[in-house]
Amino acid sequence: MLRVTGGANADCEGLTRRSFVEAGVLGLGGLSLSDFLACHALAAESLPAVDRQAETSVILIWMSGGPGHHETWDPKPAAASQYRGPFGAIDTTVGGIQFSEMLPEQAKIAEHLAVLRTVSHRSGDHTKGNHWMLTGFEGPDFNKPDNRIQRRPSMGSVAAALRGANRAGMPAYAAAPHLRGGTDNLFHYATYLGGAHNPFVTNSDPNSADFRVRDLSLRQGLTFDRLEHRRSLLTTIDKFRRRQEPTIANMNSHQQAAYQLLTSAGVREAFDISQEPSAVRDRYGRHTFGQSALLARRLVEHGVTFVTVNTQPWDHHGTANRLPTRKGAEQLIPPVDLAIAALVRDLIDRGLHEKTLVVAMGEFGRTPKMNSAGGRDHWGHTFSVLLSGGRFRMGQTIGESDAKGAYVGDRPLHPEDVAATVYHHLGIDGRNTAIPDRSGRPRYLVERGEPIRELL
Repeated sequence: MLRVTGGANADCEGLTRRSFVEAGVLGLGGLSLSDFLACHALAAESLPAVDRQAETSVILIWMSGGPGHHETWDPKPAAASQYRGPFGAIDTTVGGIQFSEMLPEQAKIAEHLAVLRTVSHRSGDHTKGNHWMLTGFEGPDFNKPDNRIQRRPSMGSVAAALRGANRAGMPAYAAAPHLRGGTDNLFHYATYLGGAHNPFVTNSDPNSADFRVRDLSLRQGLTFDRLEHRRSLLTTIDKFRRRQEPTIANMNSHQQAAYQLLTSAGVREAFDISQEPSAVRDRYGRHTFGQSALLARRLVEHGVTFVTVNTQPWDHHGTANRLPTRKGAEQLIPPVDLAIAALVRDLIDRGLHEKTLVVAMGEFGRTPKMNSAGGRDHWGHTFSVLLSGGRFRMGQTIGESDAKGAYVGDRPLHPEDVAATVYHHLGIDGRNTAIPDRSGRPRYLVERGEPIRELL
């Protein structure tokens, strides 16, 4: 665990998960933004070398709760009704590949998509599955006392730590609109990599007329003139502190960087979704998810390396106050279908598709057989993950589930294979990159997975 002096209890791992900056706290105590930047600099010095000049990026569409693979990318139109479910299948632009009829927009761009149909970790535990898919490794059991303790860093935090941002002054890892909600939506963070590599969460709705990134906004009553005055005061105080504490002699450079971030026109522009033409915003859909996906495109375009877009919860049991499959699908799938298709088209049009890997997934799939309440329960024996872009081979499905969508028919894929593929896109060799955990034990980013060969 990295520590840095210069602020009261300035513990680099103790940074808030909610955000990495609260603009009014460029101040005299606690963990300020400049402390954060100092932590980040120290952390970078201790991590393995990678190609930090690569400009690849990832947009993770996180479908917490587990979308049904029958209702999305692996329909079973020939199965009996209790397995097939309430929806049919439609042809796509790739011969021999069908999607659920709920995905008409993605069916039109299937040549730019790849579907992993046989991802499996065999668990129906939300907590385990959430951790497995976000990190590549099994997580804690929901019923155990440590069920909120993250064991390995998320892929986003690894990207932030090893690659950093693609453009100076931007956060390396961001999330929109928030990381609340969903089921056991707990493991997006950095753990032993240190809090400097936690996501910068917008914590506001990009579809709102008054959308603003609260953690990059000045506190009420604090103007940029007053911020400049505070910065000058801190500079003066630092001159005195340097004489007393040589270990903080370089803190002023971090305060300068913090000030530049807060006043950066580039950062403000990246988050200013109002700059997008109305026609573009309409294509993504005028809803929270659509505008969050559009914001993700703006962020990678401006130099953010990894962006997580959090959707509404997908836990469609039909019991325990959960939506049944038909109602849940009709409510959630159309906006996601529209926004993912718009995102892929937009990345292609802007020349960003090969540099940006889009990954859409949840922690598991749903049971092959509908329950008596018209829902599907938890199922980790086989489920689908959608990929697009990243110079990978698109226009294919990889792996085949059995006739009911219950088990892997051929080509089993593990969450570590998904993680290894994401790292490969980012220029990180997961199998040969180790980072010490809190005990000092080296932990490889990937232990048994491999980049998926059919994509390469």
